[in-house]
Amino acid sequence: MTTYDYISQWPEPPYNKVLRSFVSLRSFFRLFTHIQMMPVLESGEETLVGGQAVIEGVMMRAPHSYCVAVRKQTGEIVTHEMPVPRMSEKYKIFRYPGVRGLGVLGQAMSLGIKALRFSANTALDGESAEQKPKEISSGALGLNLLFSFAFFIFLYKFVPLYLATSLGKWYPAVNGRIAFNAVDGVIRLAIFLIFLYLVSRSKDIRRVFQYHGAEHKVVFNFESGKPVTVEHAQTFTTFHPRCGTSFLLVVMVISMIVYTVIPFQGFGLKLLSRIVLLPVITGLSYELIRFAARRRGSFLALLTAPGLWLQRITTQPPSDQQTEVAICALDHAMALEASQGGQLVIA
Repeated sequence: MTTYDYISQWPEPPYNKVLRSFVSLRSFFRLFTHIQMMPVLESGEETLVGGQAVIEGVMMRAPHSYCVAVRKQTGEIVTHEMPVPRMSEKYKIFRYPGVRGLGVLGQAMSLGIKALRFSANTALDGESAEQKPKEISSGALGLNLLFSFAFFIFLYKFVPLYLATSLGKWYPAVNGRIAFNAVDGVIRLAIFLIFLYLVSRSKDIRRVFQYHGAEHKVVFNFESGKPVTVEHAQTFTTFHPRCGTSFLLVVMVISMIVYTVIPFQGFGLKLLSRIVLLPVITGLSYELIRFAARRRGSFLALLTAPGLWLQRITTQPPSDQQTEVAICALDHAMALEASQGGQLVIA
């Protein structure tokens, strides 16, 4: 037995185990936070391109193509791309109002998870000098998604309903159907804003918000018809009307209206209805955003305006290097779209 073989059989130093545990825990909560922020970081699919900010990168989506570009710690930009058919082309049911939003958003979330996993694995590469961490497994990702969904239900469904119910015991006027759901909605909105502010203090999330701004600038650049370059993209604003931030605010307003017409009285039935009605509220909100995007001067379009104000938090001015990553993702998505015969015009 060589000296190397003998040493390799020694027990692993405790600090290596601690380091790996720390990296794994940090990666879990980083991924969890990004999953919670995913709807905020999504852009719509009403025009040819949309996208999403990920860890140290950007995902861009064309009608039938997808690409995520991530900058490694070495400075290299790595990409992952693949053709993606529209849900309305795969399943006819998603061509109709009310359900087409579920198809679009469901596919966007699925692609967003894939992009987030790719970016997280890329970010882990070289994160530990002592030992390279393993890539995020499907099991770990599934556990994170389950935890994220449970956290979402608890924070945005259970907590507002519980607080509104408790408040109604002290102030009977709150128990009216309209007043109760208004209070419930205001509490939900307050929780969302507080959570958004707190996570925005994180260094990781601030960088994601910069990539979010880069994605918006590049999409604006593309929609303008000008050549897509770093110089041109940097002249555009980071506030985009189809941002997921606007969508979430619309969801909260629509949910207040929908819950008002539900006649359930008990706490359990109210909570159950809020979970079961998620697809209905999502579909209605999508149609409203779709309408507002095409009729910028309409009254309904005013409902999306607060989302633009909130983008002062969820988007930040990107560096040239971050904008370059967004352009790389767009260029690869467009090249793949062209190879499939996609029509490269604004929809």
